[in-house]
Amino acid sequence: MFGLPLLQQFISAPKAPAQELMVDSMSIGIVVALLVLGLLVLGVIVLRQPPRTPPRGKRGGNRQRRALAAPQAGDDRQIVLIDGSNVMHWMDNTPQLNPLLQVVHDLSRRGMKPGVVFDANVGYKLMGKFMGERDLSRLLSLPLDQILVVPTGKQADPFLLETARDLKARIVTNDRFRDWTDQFPDVATPDKLVTGEMRDGRVWLKGMTAKDGAL
Repeated sequence: MFGLPLLQQFISAPKAPAQELMVDSMSIGIVVALLVLGLLVLGVIVLRQPPRTPPRGKRGGNRQRRALAAPQAGDDRQIVLIDGSNVMHWMDNTPQLNPLLQVVHDLSRRGMKPGVVFDANVGYKLMGKFMGERDLSRLLSLPLDQILVVPTGKQADPFLLETARDLKARIVTNDRFRDWTDQFPDVATPDKLVTGEMRDGRVWLKGMTAKDGAL
């Protein structure tokens, strides 16, 4: 009679460590399950975040446009805008940088402040690739705020005419802007447009006289 209870106690004694091991395993399993659940929830939150908006100033026509800079305090130079997409065709009717460079240089020599407005495809016509204001600023040796490339799919004419009106500036171009005279009647006023041509590889501005600046 004494043997059986003692044997039962002997057999049941090792069960306590096994139960503790089982409890520890369950705790570890719960912790792992909670970690996995947390990672899944975090993944769902990340996936539902809206995509980041690309920085402004990159290629494309959706970026907000800036205007050519107005004269700064102490800068009394007369602003003259250049229809870049027009002037670059003055030599042999093919897009070239040379006429633009000459016009920029001519206006600068006269003590004026040139600003250039381009269609969005100017880079493809000149270099076979997209070019923004920063690229053209380096090519023309002009400050960035004196270059404007209009958005893709937009015409340069209204940007050019509106800026010229706001800044009370003349425009170097051979375009007469006949489709825009109703919206911008000042384009028909005398001396508003400065025309030009190439003679023996040099630019001649027809609407510019000595009184417009020192040569």
